[in-house]
Amino acid sequence: MLLYNHQYLKPFRRKLRTKSTPAEIELWRHLKGRQVDGLKFRRQYSVGNYILDFYCIEIRLAIELDGQVHFEEEQMSRDKTRDAFLEKAGITVLRFENKVVFESLRLILDAIREHSAEWRA
Repeated sequence: MLLYNHQYLKPFRRKLRTKSTPAEIELWRHLKGRQVDGLKFRRQYSVGNYILDFYCIEIRLAIELDGQVHFEEEQMSRDKTRDAFLEKAGITVLRFENKVVFESLRLILDAIREHSAEWRA
């Protein structure tokens, strides 16, 4: 079974890329073009039935930016199930609230660099 980028999710991935949140747009400005440790990130990449905000294949790292809906009980439960699936597939998930992109971008970039250093060690 294909785990990555199912064709049936392609229209959804494309739509998410064209309707990115301001936080996603801002973070992408710093991730694209291998700006962080030479790592190639992809936007709206699917793994299984899930579409990840950002994903780096090289170090198996997903970055998820969460808005207010992710703090509601039902969505938190779904996120927990999703994260468990991804972890079982060998992918580390780092979640950040949208506002962190604007208030403390360095925190996100440092977390990526730390994971990269651990992965490469």
